[in-house]
Amino acid sequence: MPWQHLLDTPQRLPETSLELWYAALLERLGEAGTFERALRGGWLAATPGLAFLAGYQAALRALWPSAPPSLGALCVTEQRSTRPADLGTRLDGLALTGRKDFVTAADAADWLLVAARAEAAGEPPRLVLAVVHSGAPGVRIEPLSALPLMPDIGHARLHLDHAHCELLAGDGWDAYVKPFRTLEDVHVLTAISAWLLGNARLQGWSQDLQLRLLALLSGCAETSRQPPAAPATHLLLAGLFAQCAALQEELAAAFASGPAELAALWQRDRALLEIARGPRAKRLDKAWAQWR
Repeated sequence: MPWQHLLDTPQRLPETSLELWYAALLERLGEAGTFERALRGGWLAATPGLAFLAGYQAALRALWPSAPPSLGALCVTEQRSTRPADLGTRLDGLALTGRKDFVTAADAADWLLVAARAEAAGEPPRLVLAVVHSGAPGVRIEPLSALPLMPDIGHARLHLDHAHCELLAGDGWDAYVKPFRTLEDVHVLTAISAWLLGNARLQGWSQDLQLRLLALLSGCAETSRQPPAAPATHLLLAGLFAQCAALQEELAAAFASGPAELAALWQRDRALLEIARGPRAKRLDKAWAQWR
């Protein structure tokens, strides 16, 4: 990881459509691993939402290393649940039918990873993960209204009607859906921390705050190298979120001392670090019990 990039003043990429912004990011990155994609994506992002997008895309590639270079999305949630027993999307041969209710960046995604039920009648729920492409027959994206949090990153509903798909190897739950939350947490925290450090460099925040943000990123680097299912990984990740939480008061003061529009941007989007706090706490409880 070329940490030297973080000693330079970030040259933020201009805001544009998500597809064009991500293409510009890839052109700037060249060959890069998933941690570097998240870190430098956050470093070059003009908004927390774009930093989130960089971290999210990096997590997708940590999950599926052979993913296409274009924007993608993971589609699991139905009726606010990700539990296999609650999902209604079904695989029949190599065709998918069903609906996913809340898909991040789906309206900009070129490809979609879809969790679907594939068990025979009378068997326990079993998931597979399949790939479909936006605009293909039987694939329809329904954009949803912008959210107050990260309104620059769209969300959509995915409708599937006998859509042809390709299957990924391995169990859909254990190999993909379950580990993704940890991968997403690590890479999004990396990207947001890099965005914060970029602002610290641009706004001339205190040396102490800059060093602590840099230390947080170094912890993210180590955690990103750990297997997402390992209890130790959840302990390390919880430690990183605790470090970040301890900085919030000082970050608020730093933003308040600078441009009002930047402070408003952070005030609007800072809650993105609270996404999936409940599931993360449950994983920590399990990991803590094993450690003790």
